[in-house]
Amino acid sequence: MVPISKEGCGVHNASMVESALQARWVIRSADASVTARLEAGLGIHPLLAVVLANRGLTEPEEADKFLKPSLEDLHDPMLLPDCEAAVREILRAKELGETVYVHGDYDVDGVTSAAIFSRSLSKLGLNVISHVPHRIREGYGIHEFAIEHAKSMGAGLFLTCDCGTTANEMIEMARATGMRVVVTDHHQVQGELPDADAVVNPHRRDSSYPFPELSGAGVAFKVAQATAEACGVSKESFQRAFLDLAALGTLADIVPLTGENRILATHGLARLSETKKVGLRALMEVAGIQRGATLTSFDVGFKLGPRINAAGRVDDADVALRLLLTDDPSEARELAKTLDSHNQERRRAQQETMEHARELVERTWSPERRLIFVWAEDWPRGVVGIVAGKLAEAYSRPALVASMDAVTGFAHGSGRSIPGFSLFEMLEANSQLFESCGGHEAAVGFQIDAGRLEEAAEALEAFASKVIRDEDLVPTFEADARIRPMDITLELTKSIGSLAPFGVGNPEPLFAIFSTGIESWRAVGNGQHAQFRLGAAPNVKGIGFGFAERFSKLEPGQPVDLLVNVDTDRFNGNESPQARLVDLRATAECAER
Repeated sequence: MVPISKEGCGVHNASMVESALQARWVIRSADASVTARLEAGLGIHPLLAVVLANRGLTEPEEADKFLKPSLEDLHDPMLLPDCEAAVREILRAKELGETVYVHGDYDVDGVTSAAIFSRSLSKLGLNVISHVPHRIREGYGIHEFAIEHAKSMGAGLFLTCDCGTTANEMIEMARATGMRVVVTDHHQVQGELPDADAVVNPHRRDSSYPFPELSGAGVAFKVAQATAEACGVSKESFQRAFLDLAALGTLADIVPLTGENRILATHGLARLSETKKVGLRALMEVAGIQRGATLTSFDVGFKLGPRINAAGRVDDADVALRLLLTDDPSEARELAKTLDSHNQERRRAQQETMEHARELVERTWSPERRLIFVWAEDWPRGVVGIVAGKLAEAYSRPALVASMDAVTGFAHGSGRSIPGFSLFEMLEANSQLFESCGGHEAAVGFQIDAGRLEEAAEALEAFASKVIRDEDLVPTFEADARIRPMDITLELTKSIGSLAPFGVGNPEPLFAIFSTGIESWRAVGNGQHAQFRLGAAPNVKGIGFGFAERFSKLEPGQPVDLLVNVDTDRFNGNESPQARLVDLRATAECAER
């Protein structure tokens, strides 16, 4: 192994780049005849009709299906490739009295997938042992330890969820022990499929499944439902029992919230609000979510998901799995408190790693470079994905962040992308540089010999330079329409709310307000955020997270242009329209809009 630096930056960027890049605003234009048809056919708010048209929902029937997602529109699980074979192997294990070893992953998607299988198969009378890998000791995917453990526990069936598609060698090892193997996964397929008894993955090249974008929890939910139905359980009963877990995994993973994902997320959030699983109830309590409250994708993405993820990031994801499986309220409360503590520790580690990573990025920069790739020794591996995401957002470039292990000589990393650029394709095209790699367009994980980091950084930069154009590096906001401040009413905010849950593939609508005045504002939240009122609509509450400094630089009475999301603010039983600031600039700066 060649000598290596204990830290490095394979692409050079800086805060000066960040400040030099002014976001581009694009105001979309919907076909007036289409919006009129939607408005008349559905009896909806004109601006909701505009948003629907902008999202390609041009006919009243399909738009109505989107606004009212129905469980009846979920596809037959048996349409998934190898689903029938998977169910057959699970039922065989039941008939033979075999132990099923459920192997998940250490993130929310993987933990909820394992919980779905563990709970549902146990209810059907199967003997189940559940396992999620330790991020440090085992790493991503299937480790030899898990196979040995499964065999020592007498398992006859090795059942994966949210992993396994690329684990050809490990699956061959598992089968060599005499165990049968069923893979359920949703990650992209690389090369040949593993030689398993069943490989259920909607991304298989031979798959004809109508919706390939399911999460790992979504695939597990489907296979578990098919198994339950084969045992005489109604699909309605199964869905009532496990939609909460399916929604958690779906909303926490980077999958588009359209099609079946939208159905699972919408109905799953409703089930989550009233769940009887004591682990989920305890988790909501430590997260400050009141019992009976209507949950949103925000609650999952910023309150529940991070606490579940924290277990695998700073300790052992088994803590999170035990929380989702326990029926003991006392144990649930203790486990939830542990996850909450882990989440606080994760925040501290994340902040320290982010500060160090930015120092590396900002040492030197070249505007021609297209990629951020930074590494250092002993960064907490559990936070490198979060840091990569924040770097990609801050610098409008794909970002890869790796932690080097001085003992093993390997670096483990994660990457997060920008819209329109596939990290998976980039890593796949350079797979010879990595010990292992995988993921999808927006997020990847990898392991690499630390001595090859510089080589990899240059190779990946060369790939990105051929694909990413200058204009791709400019932060771009697409607004659905131009509105006036007085257009922000409760009728509008509630209409826009019908598009929820929001996320990848279904972002919150953006609206542009030009040349308006700020009547008043004040700093809140330790002076970082801005609460404001618009002169043209003083009844509308405004909040700008992280915008206090920019407000402080505005001249009194200076006209400004705003990009906002709109929603309904609920406080003490009262409702009012609210504008959440996304971008702000002096009107003169937008003279060329």
